[in-house]
Amino acid sequence: MPSGRTTQSRRPLLLVAGVLGVVLLLAAPGGALAAAPDIAYPAQSLGDRGTDVRTIQSLLTARGYVVPVDGVYGTTTRDQVAAWQTASGIAPATGVMDARSWPELVMLLVPGASGPAVRAVQLELRTKVGASVVTDGVWGPTTTTAVLWFQRHVGTTPTGTMNTVTWRRLIAHFERPTFDRVALCDYSVGNGPANWGTSAAINMLEAAARVEAAAGHGRVAVGDIGFQHGGPIPGHQFHRLGLEIDIRPMRKARDQCRVGVNYRSSAYDRAATRELVQAIRASSPGHIKLIYFNDPVLIREGLTRRYTGHDDHLHVRYCEPGYPDPSFAC
Repeated sequence: MPSGRTTQSRRPLLLVAGVLGVVLLLAAPGGALAAAPDIAYPAQSLGDRGTDVRTIQSLLTARGYVVPVDGVYGTTTRDQVAAWQTASGIAPATGVMDARSWPELVMLLVPGASGPAVRAVQLELRTKVGASVVTDGVWGPTTTTAVLWFQRHVGTTPTGTMNTVTWRRLIAHFERPTFDRVALCDYSVGNGPANWGTSAAINMLEAAARVEAAAGHGRVAVGDIGFQHGGPIPGHQFHRLGLEIDIRPMRKARDQCRVGVNYRSSAYDRAATRELVQAIRASSPGHIKLIYFNDPVLIREGLTRRYTGHDDHLHVRYCEPGYPDPSFAC
């Protein structure tokens, strides 16, 4: 495994500034806009975290339901989703925000709109494509410019409004983790841009990393996740759907951001790695399909599974209810 490298926090992909909505594009080589593949709404359910959960909570709030906008799909959010599903005639009312529920929850938004739903759009744009819009819930010129840029980015008709197609493409768009000096660092395996994953996977990982850092074990070193719009990654059998993340084991010297280690090495910290695996599972209740890592002790403890080539890194596969590929269905 090559030596790792740390990076700063999320680099902006789109900077929108001023009343004229001046756009500086940093997303693609040469400033080119590349259309994204058309993908479905991501199901969200009890235990999920992240931007898309906040969007659900904000849209429920806009419809008069009382729910915390905290990005955690807890029992209150589940129960309010179920109540909204019942009121909307969606049966059965499972409390899961799935492909049949998302199109009914989102709402048409146009310039001049305001409220929690607009704030959700602004947060999605800031988090997923780096738009420097203020999350104030007021749709002004910079929000219009950001929406237009996003529509061109994913290859849809640039209407400048939040229609059903734009909502779906924005909610389904991948995002990147925040690499900082506290919880997460990035290590390269030759696929530098491959740091993109589903909102839920990224945010559940970040929650686990904060626990590990607070325990004094240092930052969690993250390798490949996926490309911005998914698809195959060189050197990987997996990592196509934004639901799989490679992570280095913890080292006794807490320098896993600088150099890797395998479970046979005297530098390997089994106790800290065990705590990391436990934190990953605890921060993602009901959303861990499997964790590959070949430490026989952790395998015997039921924390990880064996898979060829995973002596020096953990491979975490997240899952979502009703996912069309059973390998990723909870």
